[in-house]
Amino acid sequence: MKNNLSKIVLIAIITSFFLACSVTKRVPSNERLLLENEIIINNKKETNENITNLLYQQPNSNVLGYRLRLQMYNAAKVNPDSSYQAWLDKHRKSERFLTNLLSAKQVDRLGTSFFVSGLSRTLKDLGEAPVLYNNERTKKSLIRLKNYYFNQGYFNTKVSYTLDSLHPKKIKANYHVTTGKPYVYDSISVQVQSAALDSLYKTNKRPSILKKGDTYNAAKLDEERDRITTFIRNNGGYDFQRTYINYVVDTLKNNHTADVFLTIDDKTIKQGDTLTTEPFKLYKISSVNLYTSNVAEEATQITDTVTYKNINIYSKGTLSYKPKVLRNAIFIDKDTYFSDTRRLITSRSLSNLKVFNYPTIEYVPDTTDSLGQSLIANVTLNPRKRIQFNPTIDLSHSTIQDFGIEGSVGFLFRNLFKGAEILDVGIRGNIGSSASRYRSNQNTFFDIFEYGANVKLTFPRFLFFSNQIEKIIDRTSFPNTTLSIGFFNQQNIGLDKQNVTGVYNYTWSYKRRNTITFDVFNLQFVRNMNPNNYFNIYRSSYNRLNEIAQNTNTNPAYVDANGNLIIGNPGTDAFITDVLNRSTPTNNDQYNSVLSIDERKTRLTENNLILASNIVYTYSDRFNYKDQDFISFRTKIESAGSLLNLLTKSNAKVNTAGKTTILDVAYSQYIKGEVDFVKYIDLGRQKIVALRAFAGLALPVGNSDNIPFSRSYFAGGTNDNRAWQSYRLGPGRSGGILDFNEANMKLAFNAEYRFNVTGPWNVALFADAGNIWNAFDNVKDEEMTFNGLKSLQDIALGTGLGIRYDFSFFVIRCDLGFKTYNPANNPGNKWFKEWNLSKTVLNVGINYPF
Repeated sequence: MKNNLSKIVLIAIITSFFLACSVTKRVPSNERLLLENEIIINNKKETNENITNLLYQQPNSNVLGYRLRLQMYNAAKVNPDSSYQAWLDKHRKSERFLTNLLSAKQVDRLGTSFFVSGLSRTLKDLGEAPVLYNNERTKKSLIRLKNYYFNQGYFNTKVSYTLDSLHPKKIKANYHVTTGKPYVYDSISVQVQSAALDSLYKTNKRPSILKKGDTYNAAKLDEERDRITTFIRNNGGYDFQRTYINYVVDTLKNNHTADVFLTIDDKTIKQGDTLTTEPFKLYKISSVNLYTSNVAEEATQITDTVTYKNINIYSKGTLSYKPKVLRNAIFIDKDTYFSDTRRLITSRSLSNLKVFNYPTIEYVPDTTDSLGQSLIANVTLNPRKRIQFNPTIDLSHSTIQDFGIEGSVGFLFRNLFKGAEILDVGIRGNIGSSASRYRSNQNTFFDIFEYGANVKLTFPRFLFFSNQIEKIIDRTSFPNTTLSIGFFNQQNIGLDKQNVTGVYNYTWSYKRRNTITFDVFNLQFVRNMNPNNYFNIYRSSYNRLNEIAQNTNTNPAYVDANGNLIIGNPGTDAFITDVLNRSTPTNNDQYNSVLSIDERKTRLTENNLILASNIVYTYSDRFNYKDQDFISFRTKIESAGSLLNLLTKSNAKVNTAGKTTILDVAYSQYIKGEVDFVKYIDLGRQKIVALRAFAGLALPVGNSDNIPFSRSYFAGGTNDNRAWQSYRLGPGRSGGILDFNEANMKLAFNAEYRFNVTGPWNVALFADAGNIWNAFDNVKDEEMTFNGLKSLQDIALGTGLGIRYDFSFFVIRCDLGFKTYNPANNPGNKWFKEWNLSKTVLNVGINYPF
C-alpha cells in the first residue's frame, strides 16, 4: 500500500508541475495565443488534414490534447544569462568568492554554462514557442481555401472568418466556406498543331482521364497533361515537354458546366531575343553506342570495338564483358522511336548488374540525317572495382557471454566469368568468455569458439532452364540466380552445432512493386555435437525433472551428494528411462511431465536434415524510405521433405522411432505458410499510424511429427511483442515455462502511433498482441495447443512507450513494454496486474520494428 501511495504522490507532483504552468505564460499582453482552428464547410465541421493543413497558422502541437512542447518552452527561463548577472549584482559577496576561487573571466563564462543556462536552452530547443495569432495569415488562409475549392470545381466559393476570444490571451479562429454547386465537364475538345503529333495522338488507345459529366478538377487536368506527355515521349517526342499542353476552360453557359479546350502547341525556339515556332518531329534511334573500360588496364583510348545485335560496344582496353550480357541489359533498340520508359528500364537494368556505377545515358542528334529526325544513344558505363575487401571486427557482451571478439573477412569478386557474375566469399569467427554461471571449466577464460564460411555466386539472369523460363518471365523483371553454400561450427555453452547450408534461388520483380523469390532448393543440415549438455542449457527442464526425482524413489546412483540429479548418464538420462519403463513409480502428472521433457530433449538434440523449396511474394507501393503512407504485403509458402520422401521410397532406412533416414538422419517433412501485412497511415505534421498483422502455420507431415527448431516460431522481443523478452511468451497460456519457448503456429498484431517531439527526437505509443501455439503436432498439453476459436483468448497484449532518435539513414529506438493482458495468469489477474515499472521490458533496437 505504501509503495502504491508513493507512486501516486510522485505522479501527482509531476502532473501538478506541468498543469501549473499556464500555456499563455510567454504570450505578450497585447497578443493572443492561437488555441484552435475550426473549418466549417457548408455548415459541417471539416477535419480532413489535407484541408486543415492549408491554413498558414497552426496551433501548438499537442500529445493527446496536452501541449507538451509549449509547456517545455514556457518552463525555460527567458534570459538565463541575464538572470545570472542580476544574481551576481545582488550577491556581491558570492561574486567575490567565485572570482577568488576561479577568475573574473570564468565567472562571466558560467552564465553560458549548462549549470546556469543549459537547462533553459535545452527546454527551448526541445520545446515550441507559442503560436501568436496573426490576422494577415488568416487572410492568406482564406485565399488558399478559396483556391483549393476553386481547383475542385467550386468556382463560386465564398469564404469568411470569425474569431472567438476564449480568454484575454487565447483565441480561436473559425473559417467558414460555402462552396456552392460544382461545375462539371460539358464538352472536351483537343487541338494538336503539329501534324506528326496529331497523327500520333489519334493512335493513343488509353482512354482520357477527363470524361464528360465529371466534376472539374485541376489535379485531373494535370494528370491528363502527364498522361499525354508520357505517351508522346515514349513514341518519339524527344524534345516534347508538358508545358506545351494548355487548357482553356469556358464557363459562359452559366449552368454550372464547363467546356474544356485542350491544345498541344508547336515547339518554341529561341533565337537571340526572338521566339519562333515549328512543328514537332518524332525521332528514331539511328544507332546505340555503349562505352566502357577495363579496370585492370590503364588505357585512356578506345582500343576494342565490338558490334553485337545492333549495339556498338567501345572499350578502353580489352573488353572484359561478354557482349551478350551487355546487350541483354540494353532496352534501347536501333530503328525504334525514342522512349523515356526504355531509357529508364535500361538504367535500372544496368544498375541491377551491380558491376557498374550509375550509368549515364544521353541522346545526341544524328548529323548524318538530312531530315533531322534521328538520334544517337550513347550509354557510358563506369565499372566498379573488380575485387573488394571487407574486414570487420566487433566486441560484444550479452547475458551468456561476458566478453567476445567477433571478426569477419569478406572478398567480393565482380564480373567473375565476364558475365557480370559476383562471387562473395565470407569467413567469420568469434571467440569469447561465457558468464561464470555457465562456465564448466573455471580455469579456462576463452570457452566459446565459433567459426564459419560462406560462398555465394550471383548471376544477373536465370541460370539453368533459362530458355523455358524467359518465355514466361521477360528481361524487364531483372532476374537474378543465386547459388550459395555455407558452413558454421559452434562450440560454446550450448549443444555445439555444425551447420551446413545450401541454396539455389531465383529472384525477379515485375511492375516494380512486386518481387518474387523462389528457392528451388534450400538445404540445411544441423548436427548437434554435444547433446549431453542439454540439461546444462535448458535449466527449466532440468529443474522440473530434478523436482520429480526428489519426490520419487530414485536410484541413489543417479544423484550427487546434495541429492540433485547428475546431468548425463547415469543420472538424468537413466532416470528418464526408468520412469518411462515404469521402473521408478510415478503418478500420472509426473509421468507425463517426464515424457514431455524427454520428447523435447530428443527433438532439440537430434540432428536435422531439411531440404525445402519455397516461394515468397512481396508487394509494396512504398515509393522510397521517406514515404510514410503505403501498404506492404508478403506471403510465403514452403514445402520440405517431399523430394527426399520420393527418393527414399525404393530403398528406405528406418530408425528406432520409425522415421525414414538419410545418412542416419531423419529428414524433416512439413508444409508452411505465412502472411505478413503492413500499413502506414500518414496523419500529417509528422504523425504516423503504423499497423502490422502476421499469421504463420507449419504443419508436420509424413516423416515428421514436429517442426525443426530453426523453422518454428517464437514470440516476444524487440520486433514482436515488446512486453515479453524473446522466447518468453507462450505457447498458449503455458506461461513461457521453458528456456526457449517455440511452436509451429503464430499470430501477431502490432500498432504504433508515432509523432515527432522535436528535431530528430520521436515518440511512439504502441500495442502488441499475439501468441504462439502448437497445432497438429505431437504436443498434447491443452495449455500449449490451439484448440479452435476459444484459444484466441490466449492472445497476449503488451502496451508501451518508445523513444526514437532519427539519424536519417537509420533509427535508434528504446521501447518500454508493459504486460497489459497476460493469458498465463489466473482468472481475475490477467489484466493490468503486471503493469508496473518493476516488470517493464526494455527493448533497444535499430530501425523500426515493422
